[in-house]
Amino acid sequence: MKKSLIALSLGGLTIGITEFVMMGLLPDIASNMKVSIPVAGYLISAYALGVVIGAPLLVIIGRNFPPKKMLLILALMLTVFNALSIIAPTYNFLFASRFLSGLPHGAFFGVGAVVASRLADKGKEAQAIAIMFSGLTLANLIGVPIGTYIGHHFIWRYTFVLIAIVGSLTLLFLYLWMPNLEKTGDVNMRTQLKFFQQIDAWLIIGITAIGFGGLFAWISYIAPLLTNVSKFSPEDVSYILVLAGLGMVVGNFAGGKLADKFSAAPTTLALLFVLSVDLILVYLFSFNQYVSLILTFLTGAISFSVIAPIQMLMIKTAKDAEMIASASLQGSFNIGNALGAFLGGLPLVAGYSYASPNLIGVGMSVIGMVITFILIQRRKKTIQLQSA
Repeated sequence: MKKSLIALSLGGLTIGITEFVMMGLLPDIASNMKVSIPVAGYLISAYALGVVIGAPLLVIIGRNFPPKKMLLILALMLTVFNALSIIAPTYNFLFASRFLSGLPHGAFFGVGAVVASRLADKGKEAQAIAIMFSGLTLANLIGVPIGTYIGHHFIWRYTFVLIAIVGSLTLLFLYLWMPNLEKTGDVNMRTQLKFFQQIDAWLIIGITAIGFGGLFAWISYIAPLLTNVSKFSPEDVSYILVLAGLGMVVGNFAGGKLADKFSAAPTTLALLFVLSVDLILVYLFSFNQYVSLILTFLTGAISFSVIAPIQMLMIKTAKDAEMIASASLQGSFNIGNALGAFLGGLPLVAGYSYASPNLIGVGMSVIGMVITFILIQRRKKTIQLQSA
């Protein structure tokens, strides 16, 4: 494995812990900040909002920077803004720090995905992207459980010390291992922004923002789901999250192989269907501890298998605008994050059980399937017109 891809995966590890550890820390932060769990859930939405705003904005600002310089700047932002959460004196300060730490997320993955595809051997571009995203999955396998354990047994602020340390390592290894790739030339913003005039581009954004929201409706409230519905003790949550992380690792690499072997759009459609069925099972059977453990692994695997196919779908659609398109896709993932957390919280506010957000997730996955089907039909029609 190329060291440069390992450096990118370290960035994914930093981002992954930052994004997903909040789900496991919600009860601890809610208690410490004296707010309800649904209100603490808005910290997830704050991060996602930062990603949505920062992804296109930072790519536009740094569009003519060499890739290595851009990645180093983004990694520095990740480290510094996450460190602010260590000293957050109030809920509002923490909300702001979560927003700021989300700003570099989409741009890092957007630039990183294009760089990974340039570094990859021919025919293995999706697998190279999957290696970068493996940091995100390893975060859920190792980083998030450790961070959750620290938050439960010590102080949740120490978890952000861990994130700052990993972010510093990311900076170091990007500096040491990332080659000085040539920039692709001065980027014409008019050409870049023409990408958003394509209907297919907005369909892919919709698939991601809505369809992938099913994952976040589940994982945003996984800690109270496991403790209130499955009846695990709070101390067990950090260990159970290892199962989710292991599933994400498996699903991420499986998705990369599928995206290189099959057409990305039909693969995305099939995986969203499987995700919707899985979330129904989570809703119905989470009361059973043994089944809940199995479903925790499967949901992580199925949801993360969608990432590489959607990423390749976007890159292939965005000719001459790959970087801003890839960054915008990360913004779309986090619109799904915000929507899943917000919409998933509505039945909780209404007094329904902690299994109910999964039904919201089913609806979001099904809508994603419908949009994917529309995209496939549009492309078939385009091919027929070109061959006529």
